[in-house]
Amino acid sequence: MMKILACTGILSFASVSYAQQAQNPIIFADVPDMSMIRVGDTYYMSSTTMHMNPGLPLMKSKDLVNWELIGYGHESLADMDELNLNNGKSTYGRGTWASSIRHHNGTYYVSTFAQTTGKTYVYMTKDIEKGPWEVKAFEPMMHDHTLFFEGDKIYMIWGGGKLNIVELKPDFSGIKPETQRVLIENATLPSTPAGTKGGLPAEGSQLFKVNGKYYLFNISWPPGGMRTVIVHKADKLEGPYEGRVVLQDKGVAQGGLIDMPNGDWYAYLFQDYGAVGRIPFMVPVTWEDGWPVLGIDGKVPMELDLPAGTGLIPGIVDSDDFSRKEGEPALPLVWQWNHNPADHLWSVSERKGYLRLKTGRIDEDFLQARNTLTQRTIGPTCVGTTAIDVSKMKDGDFAGLSLLQKNYGLVGVRMEGDKKSLVMVNATTGDPREVANIPLSQKKVYLKAECDFTNKKDVASFFYSLDGKKWEPIGTTLKMAYTIPHFMGYRFGLFNYATKTVGGYVDFDHFEITQ
Repeated sequence: MMKILACTGILSFASVSYAQQAQNPIIFADVPDMSMIRVGDTYYMSSTTMHMNPGLPLMKSKDLVNWELIGYGHESLADMDELNLNNGKSTYGRGTWASSIRHHNGTYYVSTFAQTTGKTYVYMTKDIEKGPWEVKAFEPMMHDHTLFFEGDKIYMIWGGGKLNIVELKPDFSGIKPETQRVLIENATLPSTPAGTKGGLPAEGSQLFKVNGKYYLFNISWPPGGMRTVIVHKADKLEGPYEGRVVLQDKGVAQGGLIDMPNGDWYAYLFQDYGAVGRIPFMVPVTWEDGWPVLGIDGKVPMELDLPAGTGLIPGIVDSDDFSRKEGEPALPLVWQWNHNPADHLWSVSERKGYLRLKTGRIDEDFLQARNTLTQRTIGPTCVGTTAIDVSKMKDGDFAGLSLLQKNYGLVGVRMEGDKKSLVMVNATTGDPREVANIPLSQKKVYLKAECDFTNKKDVASFFYSLDGKKWEPIGTTLKMAYTIPHFMGYRFGLFNYATKTVGGYVDFDHFEITQ
């Protein structure tokens, strides 16, 4: 039976036994660098999508397991070559990184930083789902920072190995330089002896205040070891801090603490899981002698005493028939562009029920092409399917379905002269190679990509169909790899770019994603 906490009206599920339990990972998709808060009975989470636009994804949940996208912190960071894929420049693997989400005195704050612009950003709103958002940007860029409110003062803690603290100006217009100081000289020490060379020094700071004590979460990666959770504890914000390793299992690390209305505690963390990306885990937390104890006997459980997950469709990824009713946004939140889009070259209204991608410049290769529209892949397996009208392509155009990472795979239609071919390009080696070319005489074709991330198998196969019913394999198997230059799990992408003549276009009839 349920009990209701009379003072808050919040349902407590402390005594409920769930017929089905949640499974780790709670999100089998690329949702790294999570930061999380609870406001009443609702949880909010921010994450990282780097070079994708819009960026700084925001999600909500009622149970810590089933999440849905509710918005983004920014539409575009800036108008510059790196973010626009202009003049051979890009911001792959950079853009905005780890964010910090907070709720203070009725206002939501989401802060992040960008190597591309060299700035720190604070986005603020009274309504996290509807906005509007106000943004303050300032230098310096504070790497992996945590935003923290203490009374009427605002702080950020950031850095790697050596962690710094600084007070922000009350209007978030910048830092107070005279307040900057070292908070912890070597935060990596609990996991790695002094003088050890290599490995990842403590970073990913997230600070929490629980029962008057301060708890600073960090990740480190000792040489020859695994991703490790370190917590430093202090009686005062300024320290001194005592540190210890609180979890070292399955490489599940980086994140922080969240409490439930019923008094239960969890840690939200993530695991590097090969080509699908960095996937979120929830880990139960108990308290002993004022310290958080993560996991069960030091291990990350794969089953949780939380409601069962209902799947990542439609909350994190979703199919789209590109039909829009009046008042609906042009694109649902599951979609993100690779870098900033050129808005005059795409439309869902010029031909009702279709996504039109037009060419506006000459590009040498897929990774420099603008207006590739993407969604996450999901594990353990997933299939992405589309249908494309190629009747308005021009000589040199290439359009189709991609799996986007540095070592990408493509299946699509290429026009050479007045002839069209079905083409598969495989960049498993980092060097893209055309491995299939089949003449095409009709104007509509169906394309499919199947991904298998089971046990980090990380392989994908491509297919085509002339009628949407009978599928034929095309090309060779793509061996997917999570590369640091892109720093992101593989994404489905719809693309069209010109190599000779601008002004052509293609129409995507739909995109369907299934497990």
